[in-house]
Amino acid sequence: MSDLLRAPAEIKYAEELDWLESVDDGHKPFSWRLSPKMVRLFVLGSERADGLDREISQKWFGERSIVERAIVTLASDRGLLLIGDPGTGKSWLAELLAAAISRNSTLVVQGTAGTTEDHIKYAWNVSMVIAKGQSRESMIPSPIMTAMESGRIGRFEELTRSTSDVQDALISILSEKYISVPELDSDSDDSIVFAKPGFSVIATANSRDRGVNDLSSALKRRFNFVRIPVVTNKKSEADIVRFRTEELLRRHRIELDVPPTLLDVLLQSFADLRASAAAAGSDDEKLESALSTAEQIGVLEDSILHGNFFGERTLTARTLASSLVGSLARRDPEDLAILNKYLHGVVEPRSKDEGGEWPEFLEGGRDAIATLS
Repeated sequence: MSDLLRAPAEIKYAEELDWLESVDDGHKPFSWRLSPKMVRLFVLGSERADGLDREISQKWFGERSIVERAIVTLASDRGLLLIGDPGTGKSWLAELLAAAISRNSTLVVQGTAGTTEDHIKYAWNVSMVIAKGQSRESMIPSPIMTAMESGRIGRFEELTRSTSDVQDALISILSEKYISVPELDSDSDDSIVFAKPGFSVIATANSRDRGVNDLSSALKRRFNFVRIPVVTNKKSEADIVRFRTEELLRRHRIELDVPPTLLDVLLQSFADLRASAAAAGSDDEKLESALSTAEQIGVLEDSILHGNFFGERTLTARTLASSLVGSLARRDPEDLAILNKYLHGVVEPRSKDEGGEWPEFLEGGRDAIATLS
């Protein structure tokens, strides 16, 4: 994996998946590589009660019931729609599920305003069409069509970012389980591509995008909705941040232990800012940032790299505060004013009362705001 910037889950955890497959004696639906219990175990990690000869690492941090419902949905005829706020781990869960079930998480369509029906059905190799005419050989199948033909899991990221006509093209795929190719001879077996058992679609949608391109009632009926909640438990959030940060440190080959006191400062800062946003009376009084767990990880990574490249190869409260301000101040002057108010109204009293890392965090935040102002 050393020559890959980001390895997909089936490559990154190939050794674990191979071992789980070798000891899995459970019933496997369709063409699944692992049984539902083993899929859950791969995603959530092993426990002593599982009785395995080795430990399986936890990769997604959330409620077991959410993972179980997602797995059950994928074993049914319905598609799976993971919906939630930004940074709640929807895409990561979708990738892990596809890797465990199909050993291929890369059959992905990214939903944008520029996504067309061709992206979820098929296109044509123009040079081959000119030379030999339209045929299956000159067809370029979409990731979804490839998933259908191989009985695997296809993924559709940011479904609500796609236009209505693109979304509607999914309806026949999810209900009829085939794609018609009218350009080919209707008497030919190639004119219809049928889905093989095991095919399903995992889509994700950002709950903050509601109203961008709302899903039709017909499409909603073909999905099971699984809502991914924002992580509010401090311990769970700390586990997520620590897990992701350790991965980033390994990628950058940096040997550094994140001091628990600084991790607490980061978690408390985001908790304070979320509480302030919840109490705000208008959008102008809220940070533009979603204040997600993913953004916490980004702040921590930024401060670690800055300290490693330009500091004393250690993480400090001053650098952490500077990274937090730099990452969250997206609007000028609104976000800077909100962060300045937070520093003076919350961090300053806390630094006097509790001491510890807070005074240095306060000074680092003030310097960062002064630089950006």
